[in-house]
Amino acid sequence: MAKGSKKLKRPRDVVSNAKRVAMISTGEIEETEVDDGKNKAAQELGSKGGKARAAKMTAKRRSEIAKNAALKRWSKN
Repeated sequence: MAKGSKKLKRPRDVVSNAKRVAMISTGEIEETEVDDGKNKAAQELGSKGGKARAAKMTAKRRSEIAKNAALKRWSKN
């Protein structure tokens, strides 16, 4: 199935998808989100942790990490 977003699964067929969108817009059915099994609170804390870590680091250390990441990324052949 094609996905409209990460959580919403919709039919791949154009006609079926159009019918489903029409039914959702008229209120005949509700669009349900698929649970990805991840803890929402943990996801929010994870994004905050990355920002806090970056704020604590010096510019020199961030530069070192970026250089190492680039080397690893480009050395994979």
